[in-house]
Amino acid sequence: MNARDGRLTYKQLSAFFIPLGFSASLTSITHVIINGTLSRGENAAFIIACYAVAFALFGIIERPIIVFRQTCSALVKDIQSFKVLSLFMIFPMGIIMGFCLLMVYSSFGDWVYINLFNADENMVHTISDTFAIILFVIIFSGIRGIYQGIIINHLETKWLTIMVVIRLMIMFLVAYLFVYFDFVTSASGAILFLTGMFIECIISVWKGHRILKEAYHKQVTKLRKAEIANFYLPLAFYFVIQTILVPVIYIFLAKTNNIEIGIASFALAFSITQMLLSFFMYTHQLVLQLYEENRQKVIKFIVLISLLPTLTLVVLCYTPVGFWFMEVVMGADDELAMTTIAVLKFFMIKTLVFPWVDFLNGFLMLHRKTKRMAVAQIVNLMTVIGSVSLLVNYFPSWNGINGSIAASLGELVGLVVVLSVVYNMRSQKDKKVRASA
Repeated sequence: MNARDGRLTYKQLSAFFIPLGFSASLTSITHVIINGTLSRGENAAFIIACYAVAFALFGIIERPIIVFRQTCSALVKDIQSFKVLSLFMIFPMGIIMGFCLLMVYSSFGDWVYINLFNADENMVHTISDTFAIILFVIIFSGIRGIYQGIIINHLETKWLTIMVVIRLMIMFLVAYLFVYFDFVTSASGAILFLTGMFIECIISVWKGHRILKEAYHKQVTKLRKAEIANFYLPLAFYFVIQTILVPVIYIFLAKTNNIEIGIASFALAFSITQMLLSFFMYTHQLVLQLYEENRQKVIKFIVLISLLPTLTLVVLCYTPVGFWFMEVVMGADDELAMTTIAVLKFFMIKTLVFPWVDFLNGFLMLHRKTKRMAVAQIVNLMTVIGSVSLLVNYFPSWNGINGSIAASLGELVGLVVVLSVVYNMRSQKDKKVRASA
């Protein structure tokens, strides 16, 4: 039975979406392995700090490359369109790699590390060496992304989970060898990350290439570079703004009554919230791949699963499980545990809203209206900046709670914008149908 023929079952829906969610959630373990390895080195604080700066910079730069997964799954329908997209990807990748090489081989990199990331001068050389390795992850990330777009398009999402599991197993092995041979430096973290991405890239290429040969040989559409640019550029802009949101909140939280507790409680609460929401990072794919022929079942499915992160937060915030989790699993003391739980309560708004924002973004991707997504994200950012500045000014004693309220309000306003855009699109479509009838 074809899952796209209008006879989709909930079992097929689960078989498509759950592996996507698991792959996103499991990927976060990558950083647990790396940080766990680096913490076993001499002068661990220095090693981790240098790696963290290099990785923070990489996280911003990689965003435009990650977008090629969504671009491929939305636009590629045959081998010819895949080739056009692959050639298009060379341009942004070349620009980004050129910028990275400038960072590594010029004094500009030193200036960025010191002035934008507050690194000490004795950290600069180590950060630069680490970044020189981690920048190659961008190449494998891009190649992985376009082939994973093919895999998702063909509904073979179980392979995303399989490749992440294999990636983690090999990373565990390499991490063990680093510790065993006492070779633990910031560069070791970059090598671990590069190894994991390389493994996932190889499997993605192998599986994606097989699907291309077997199922994409017929030319269905003629994809042009202008179409790709109109879809890709706003989407890349959307993800870059998304990366900026949290650092902006940190800047304002530095003005609260208790800076350390404010930032620490927000950081801990945000990491827990993102861990819960990571399972829903691919909700847009339900629309891209399955919605048009299976509307009612897809909506019922998302209604059910979208409540899970909020219900989990309810358990953490209003039962003894929360204090146990904070103290035993997260290692927080009593004061930090209590303040983090207070911050988490306001993140419930974000956990309720986010799955639907991503779901509705799927409509905009499906109809190639990614410029509207970028507009919604700008409104989100403006709401966050405005609300957190007011909250910190009038309620500085709320500390980290100001951050979670601002982040949740931004997400809520973003939902309203996206919802209004989708509603207007549907209304215009209905008017055209009635006019033609």
